Amino acid sequence: MNVFFEESGDFKVAAVMSETDANLQVEDARGKRSKIKAADVRLRFDKIALADFLPQANALAEDLDLDFLWEVAGTEEFGFMDLAREYFSANPSALESAAMCVRLHGAPMYFYRKGKGRYKAAPEDNLKAAKAGQEKKAREAALMAEWQAQLLGGQLPDALRSHIKALLHRPDKNTIEWKAVAAAADAAHKSPLRLLEACGAIPSVEDWLLDGFLSEYFPKGVGFPTIELPAAPTDLPDAGVRAFSIDDAATTEIDDALSVTPLADGNTRVGIHIAAPTLGVEAGSSMEQVVLARLSTVYFPGDKITMLPDAVVESFTLAEGRDCPAVSLYVTVTPDLQIVAAESRLDRVHIAANLRHHDLDPVFNEETVALPDGGPDYPWKTELLFLWRFAISREIARGKHDPNRVERPDYSFAIERDEAGEKRVRIYPRKRGSPMDKLVAELMILCNSTWGKQLADARIPAIYRAQAMGRVRMTTQPSPHIGLGVAQYAWASSPLRRAADFINQQQLLAMLADTPPRYPQRDPMLFAALRDFDQTYNAYADFQGRMERYWCLKWLEQQGVREIGATVIKENLVRFDGLPLMLRIAGLPELARGTPVKLQLISTDYLDLALECRLLEAGEPVAVLEEEEELAEAAEENIEAEAAEVVEATGTEAAEAAPVEPPAQA
Repeated sequence: MNVFFEESGDFKVAAVMSETDANLQVEDARGKRSKIKAADVRLRFDKIALADFLPQANALAEDLDLDFLWEVAGTEEFGFMDLAREYFSANPSALESAAMCVRLHGAPMYFYRKGKGRYKAAPEDNLKAAKAGQEKKAREAALMAEWQAQLLGGQLPDALRSHIKALLHRPDKNTIEWKAVAAAADAAHKSPLRLLEACGAIPSVEDWLLDGFLSEYFPKGVGFPTIELPAAPTDLPDAGVRAFSIDDAATTEIDDALSVTPLADGNTRVGIHIAAPTLGVEAGSSMEQVVLARLSTVYFPGDKITMLPDAVVESFTLAEGRDCPAVSLYVTVTPDLQIVAAESRLDRVHIAANLRHHDLDPVFNEETVALPDGGPDYPWKTELLFLWRFAISREIARGKHDPNRVERPDYSFAIERDEAGEKRVRIYPRKRGSPMDKLVAELMILCNSTWGKQLADARIPAIYRAQAMGRVRMTTQPSPHIGLGVAQYAWASSPLRRAADFINQQQLLAMLADTPPRYPQRDPMLFAALRDFDQTYNAYADFQGRMERYWCLKWLEQQGVREIGATVIKENLVRFDGLPLMLRIAGLPELARGTPVKLQLISTDYLDLALECRLLEAGEPVAVLEEEEELAEAAEENIEAEAAEVVEATGTEAAEAAPVEPPAQA
């Protein structure tokens, strides 16, 4: 005797070796024995060989019309034998009964399984919906097959063109568009990104990089909601000074200005004036929401995405010829450049000039400040020379002055279009640690560290940057910044560009007005803002770094560079000569740090922002700057913010954008 039984959703046949009321010992056609439950047996047969029964039953089941079976099954629950008797005859054969069971069991869209060989016909509406879904899947499968064929042939299907940004950056893996791309990529043994690139879906890597960043951090676009500008107060006291700013020509968000006022007692009062966009901003206002959503201005070669709308920037930027509200720090400096008093207040400052780097650099530089008379006459010469000497004294006070230190140059990018409309990049160095850079950097360090101390003394929480053991972190507790050599450091000098500075200025205004601060002690909203700012600021810096690497690679291509010098920083990480570019070179042999090498450029991978190079020659190792090693560590962990912090620790503020008028020899 043989049995036809169900096991784990499948039907099987076997010969009965022994049985009890509840179980059977059976042996299949291959001789494998097993124990099955009597309740799983659907029927018994003995006239057909085991090896032939299931194939014949399956073949017979294929001939059974499901729609007809559904019509005659009725609405009540039934057993497969009941329907077999109605369909075949009053006494259906074992093969016919098994075929009916197989057909019903294999059509869950038509018949719901109730267990132990019993079924129930699906309601008409459910069946219609299921059929429609099945037809849709069939159409989608045909479309996917067509798209896959086109993709494998190197052609981008027209139907996918409107989905390209989503497929490249934020794919929904449940859509047929993505499934078609993924299947074609598997068949081509490529990643989906490489497959789409081969099909022409990435005509511009620059746009691809930017679109990827915007899709993640600006999914609703870079536009601003409607913001009601806070009314600037008209009753602020006049500072009684003529202030000036120092920025590059492209800067529109002018956060800081300086003033120098001789006093009757022989001392000098130095004013550091910071734009005050927080004036009149209420908690939860639309402007505050924008600041906490964007958190920082985004900089990258050729463009920027501002934290605040242009109208807000225009209202509060320290523009030349205007009387601007400002949060000011005044320090009284003795003739020997020692600080004897410091005072903070909110006032109205007249901005007499916006000085620009390209105008100052020819007349205010290392050579001219070393001359007895400070070089030729130029506007604001007296003030600039005094502030230069004061900046040196502050650097000495911080324990960071080293006249023999070798500074790594900064680089600026200028993106222009040629006659054919193609973008071309110019990259030119700008010496770091120049008098105007050091002057601004030292006064901003003084301002931020002083205000950090004043807030701490007033027991008003703020956002600080602390550095210990070589790592920089954001904290709400005043802590030392070892790299800068100060006891505490609160970012507060760029409220038009950074949310941390904006928040700290809100706290400063409360301190000056002796009112409750926007963020009281242990306010979870302050911790949340700190966390969001830290993560977002690092992400923005990482994007800026990727865009700069892209344009460095484009520069090599546009200049036709085939061989270039570099210096080994660590393992296979090298810094290219004359470019702000550090890359890992695959296959580079083990060389000592500081080894100068000459590389042959073989190919460029713009998607990975990588170069394939061949080592041509290697020289004798030279000393690597400690700063280079720190930058190498930052690059290894892909944390651009750490690299930026090294710049901060050496006393130089990062450049905002490329000058409009680059040097003639760039």
